[in-house]
Amino acid sequence: MIERGHFRAPASPRDVSIAPETGHAVGMEHRLKIVVVEADEARAREIIDALREGGWADVTVIGNDSALTRTLNETDPDLVLIDLENPRRDSLENLSEVSGARQRPVAMFVDQSEPGLTAAAVNAGLSAYVVGGLSRERIRPILETAIARFRVMSKMQSELDAAKAALAERKTIDRAKGLLIQAKGLSEDEAYRLLRKTAMDQGKRVVEVAQALVTASELLR
Repeated sequence: MIERGHFRAPASPRDVSIAPETGHAVGMEHRLKIVVVEADEARAREIIDALREGGWADVTVIGNDSALTRTLNETDPDLVLIDLENPRRDSLENLSEVSGARQRPVAMFVDQSEPGLTAAAVNAGLSAYVVGGLSRERIRPILETAIARFRVMSKMQSELDAAKAALAERKTIDRAKGLLIQAKGLSEDEAYRLLRKTAMDQGKRVVEVAQALVTASELLR
């Protein structure tokens, strides 16, 4: 019988490193850590062998998804592979959340799928949702695709977050300028120069000074 737990194979020159967006170290010496959720012993063994052949030797297998949270906390994997027969929408969304689909690539293989579950899988953050079951020869290309897709989505999310933050900062600065214009009779350019000078004198960012001014004005209302 296969023992649920940690499996290692000799290091392979094909070991791959995860993208910087995941927050893990990068380098040929870094083994891609994979957690596999598979209840069937024979399929689990086949997955392990296929991953080893692909150069991915650092694999942890769990037979019950109830242990997934604890296993993720202990191993902090780079990728999660889940094999299911026929998931329901609630179980799909729960597994996506528990497996950290927003923090790492998560690939789910299912034998059958209800209508609408593919869209639900994408919305839940899965990097790959493959209908038709898991076959040995499909594992490596699908996982590579999942990793690549996760990198793209992570980059897009980072750019979106940066754009939102920049917009929020601009709104705060504009509010602060408006307060200075009203209180001191300054022009817009003069108000901004005053904010910038104050920020330089205090060793802070302009938005930090602007936020302090906005907060103070709200307290004085």
